[in-house]
Amino acid sequence: MKLVKIETPQISHYAYMLADGPEAAVIDPSRDIDEYLKAANSVGARIKYVIVTHRQEDFVLGSAHLAEVTGAEIITGDHELFGHGDKRLADGESFTLGDLTIKALHTPGHTPESYSYAVFAPQNPHSAWGVFTGDALFFGTTGRTDLPDADKSIEYAELLYDSVHNKIAELGDTALILPAHGPGSVCGSGMADRTSSTLGDEKQYNDVFTLSRQEFAQKKGGESLPRPPFFRHMEKVNLDGGLAPRVPFSTALLTAQNIAQRPKDSILLDCRDPEGFAGGHIPNSYSVWLGGMPVFGGWLADYQSTVYLVADRNQDIEQAAAHLSRIGIDGVAGGLAGGFGSWRNTGQPLETSGVVTPQQLNLAGEALQVLDVRELDEYNSGHIPGARHMYVGHLLQHLNELHLHPEKPIVVTCGVGHRAGVAVSILLRAGFKDVRNLLGGMSAWQSLRLPAETENAFSERRAS
Repeated sequence: MKLVKIETPQISHYAYMLADGPEAAVIDPSRDIDEYLKAANSVGARIKYVIVTHRQEDFVLGSAHLAEVTGAEIITGDHELFGHGDKRLADGESFTLGDLTIKALHTPGHTPESYSYAVFAPQNPHSAWGVFTGDALFFGTTGRTDLPDADKSIEYAELLYDSVHNKIAELGDTALILPAHGPGSVCGSGMADRTSSTLGDEKQYNDVFTLSRQEFAQKKGGESLPRPPFFRHMEKVNLDGGLAPRVPFSTALLTAQNIAQRPKDSILLDCRDPEGFAGGHIPNSYSVWLGGMPVFGGWLADYQSTVYLVADRNQDIEQAAAHLSRIGIDGVAGGLAGGFGSWRNTGQPLETSGVVTPQQLNLAGEALQVLDVRELDEYNSGHIPGARHMYVGHLLQHLNELHLHPEKPIVVTCGVGHRAGVAVSILLRAGFKDVRNLLGGMSAWQSLRLPAETENAFSERRAS
């Protein structure tokens, strides 16, 4: 038996290739299927099955395309929400991979159709070797429970608690836990930063085991996590098996003049760090740092958008386009060749934005408006006195709810400055003239032990 974990770090996604003898299965693949083909080839196995634990919300599945390329059968549960499946398994049904037995377990709560798959080796048929849990069980926590219906998140948390205790808990303490996501995923919060774990380990420290059913339901169901708008599109796409890789595979590099003449209804995303954006950027562009593209690019663009990219280096353009493709945004029409310098050096129009240090902001007092764009739980844990709050993802659609003074300078803060950079660009596009990014964000503010408060009277829109 051989197991290969294939990670996409930017979205904290884990897919797996499990092989036994000449047969292999791939669990929860993304649309970047070459990685799975290489993994199977490296162990001399043929991909016989593609296993889908649930619909996935944060990336495009590649199950249908991988099955088409390899001739593999798609395995899903028999829940009505699943789209195509060559083998649709009822709760408790099994199939074989080489000498392994894989048992399907319906584990709803994160989503209604979620399944986990327990793997049994012939030498120990009564205790599972491992279990692919999808988003039902992570290291240290479980998946979020607000996705099916935010108003019933506590009810779904109770359901998830029952799923874990009734279906997974008795698989054997040595069973490996093999989740679909790790720390940083938008499909949950509070994941432990571990490279591996067993069911016995999880029973010692995971909330779903250490808390009572009621305590867990209140804590998990009470989470306030943003839901990116591309989640709905991902659900629809993934219930039909996802999408093939984007075509063309490379992104066209364009001149500064080409970028200047882009369609007015297109979206220009600047992938540089926020300090670079502040020093000079193309007018009406959005700032989304490269590592944030797989999430925050999806707050500003969608699968119907025409997108142009600006970066420090040509290779960053291709990386940004790949990030967007993983959330179903394939409309990247091109990127600026030669980085931002090619725009600057040809005398094209420029805009700048401001920056401010924590010490400067602290001395300025009420002369500056402060906007905190972190998640609500982050804001409530400690923020700059008097700071208004709105999660950055909601800012584009709900900016008017903040009642910011248009003539008074605005300082935007987040954890360290990246999300604040996104917000700065939104405010500039909305017509605010003096917008500044707090360098180092709340991390720097707290390191300097500057004043903070926990009241949320200025929070004008909660994450949803």
